[in-house]
Amino acid sequence: MKNIFDANVTEEIVTRINKLNANSQPQWGKMNVSQMLAHCCVSYDYVYNEGKYTKPKGIKKVMLKLFIKPLVTNETPYKKNGRTAPDFLITEEKVFETEKTRLIGFLERTQKLGGEHFNNKESHAFGSLKTNEWNNMFYKHLDHHLTQFNV
Repeated sequence: MKNIFDANVTEEIVTRINKLNANSQPQWGKMNVSQMLAHCCVSYDYVYNEGKYTKPKGIKKVMLKLFIKPLVTNETPYKKNGRTAPDFLITEEKVFETEKTRLIGFLERTQKLGGEHFNNKESHAFGSLKTNEWNNMFYKHLDHHLTQFNV
């Protein structure tokens, strides 16, 4: 899997994002392009805007760590039309340029902080993650949705 913490990989993702426009259509799924960009921002909101979302506790956190974490942090690509966690469901209309700018800003900030910054960092729902788990989570989610919009 490509390394999202590498400047060249981040630039490749930003280039793909810049190929989108407000009228880009998905090959599958229900979200429009603006909603998809906002959806992709949630992973970064978890990291940079703590408190925006309630952290799971108790049995829910245990279940997420046991069953969802391996699916999210491994290198296996996501299947089309998979289930989405409630925080990631974006049903309201979003402003394309706003969401695009937010996502690119998150990507650039993440790349500048680097993989070492994320190593053993506590995630919102999965506990402490290694750098490669953060990478896989970030990169494969973005790649999945950019592929969804054919870029």
